[in-house]
Amino acid sequence: MNDCVIQALPRMRTIKAAAAETGLAVFFVRQLIKKRKIKFVCAGRKYLVNLDSLISYLNEGEGVN
Repeated sequence: MNDCVIQALPRMRTIKAAAAETGLAVFFVRQLIKKRKIKFVCAGRKYLVNLDSLISYLNEGEGVN
C-alpha cells in the first residue's frame, strides 16, 4: 500500500488582495504582519499573507499564530 498524506497548499495572497478579500484596510493587514500576528512570507519585495492564518486571527483573536 502507498501511505501518502496529501496536504492542501496554503492560500497565499498579496497584502492588497488579502485586504480586498476580507474587507480590511491594507494598513491593518500591514500592521498585523509588522506585529507578527499572522503568518506571511517575503517573496522578493512582496509580502504574501497566509489567508487561512488571517481569517483565523479575525475569528479567534490574539491567541492564534
